[in-house]
Amino acid sequence: MKIKYLYQQLASHVSVIIIAFLILSLLFSQFVERFVYENKIDELTSYGNNILHDLERSRGGGPQQVVLQEYGRVLAGRDIQYSLFDEESTIIYSTGRRGPIIELENEEWEKIKSGQTVIVKQDFKRFEEGVTFALLPYFHNGQFIGGILLASPIKGSREFISQINQYLFNTVLIALGVALLLSWILSKFHVKRIKRIREATSLVAAGDYSIQIPSSNFDEIGELAGDFNKMVEKLHISMEEIESLENRRRQFMADVSHELRTPLTTISGVIEGIRTDMIPEAEKDKGMQLASKETKRLIRLVNENLDYEKIRSNQVTLIKQEIQLVEVLEIIKDQLDILAEEKNDDIIVDVEQDVFIYADYDRLTQILINIAKNSIQFTENGKIILRGRAGSNETMIEIEDTGIGIDQEELEKIWGRFYKAMLSRTTNPYGEFGLGLSIVKQLVTMHHGKIEVASEKGKGTKFTMRFPLKES
Repeated sequence: MKIKYLYQQLASHVSVIIIAFLILSLLFSQFVERFVYENKIDELTSYGNNILHDLERSRGGGPQQVVLQEYGRVLAGRDIQYSLFDEESTIIYSTGRRGPIIELENEEWEKIKSGQTVIVKQDFKRFEEGVTFALLPYFHNGQFIGGILLASPIKGSREFISQINQYLFNTVLIALGVALLLSWILSKFHVKRIKRIREATSLVAAGDYSIQIPSSNFDEIGELAGDFNKMVEKLHISMEEIESLENRRRQFMADVSHELRTPLTTISGVIEGIRTDMIPEAEKDKGMQLASKETKRLIRLVNENLDYEKIRSNQVTLIKQEIQLVEVLEIIKDQLDILAEEKNDDIIVDVEQDVFIYADYDRLTQILINIAKNSIQFTENGKIILRGRAGSNETMIEIEDTGIGIDQEELEKIWGRFYKAMLSRTTNPYGEFGLGLSIVKQLVTMHHGKIEVASEKGKGTKFTMRFPLKES
């Protein structure tokens, strides 16, 4: 069975309020009742002691009867009756009774004789009506000679208590009504906020990632709204990235088909030509060289994809060591000199002999070759400078060229996995997949390093890498 949160809130609030009011009402009622009866008992006891004290003073010739009558008139106005009795429980003087006093229990009579006062808050059996009474012993020269009984009807006390309870009941009803109203308002307010989040969640589930809801730090619901907004923002960014990657993936598949079809067609044509003797004997060596070149190209493209997947899935383990940087840069220069000569480029190494770098040798070489090849591809009749410097806590490597440069709006996109694939048919005559720089950034990050790029259109590009030193 579904119960709305609003009704759950109201039920919980009302239950707590009712229970709290019931407990407070019972406690207060008990307190008032005890207070009223204790005041009545204190009054009866005080009057009884005063009567006995005045009787003792008038004993020996004084007007005892006058004292008793005066107290009788005073107590009559207070709706209190009293009786003076002797040691045989026979009434000597009374404002309302004649004959023996009420039947006392043995325990009560023994208390009177021993000098104790007997107090009964409510008695409905031994009087014609319910009363509160007090029995005080009367001693003369240390000898028990009787006592005094003071009684007051409880009707007035009960009426007073009932009136207090009625006021209390009315107060509880008013307070309960106000509490219910406030509870309803607060519950509606909180339910409205939760409903807003639920509706926003439904919109997000339907694909709307632009939704934002009011948030605050006032309470947990406000903080939840803030967290929800942050989640939606991240989802929005993620979905944009997914959409961008999906577009790139589609373009990549098209480029893969294009890039692989060309060398495969060339290789297939050469083999078929040699098999059927369609290629003259003098051209066969040239055809075999072309097939070999296209085969190496295919291997390179496949290896780039394999490297990227290994790095992305953390399957690459770095074996770091301290390496003399000039040695690495000289090897890179030797490997790429032939490629640079084809573009009339000069490779310049600028590094001191005492500069060392803490890195994995193979992966560092892969990083530098990828960037240097990229610089050569887009530089003609220019220079590629391999520069190394030692910092306080790092080793810095710069690869700078004087090539065509990169547009500023395209600069941050070069690290994307399929970035070049999108441009391969129009701006990249080499037809690469665009995995090189993505692999470079992944490898630099695995070294806990940083890589930056600065470029100006028509003036060249500079890659700057920072590798932390070995911790001592």
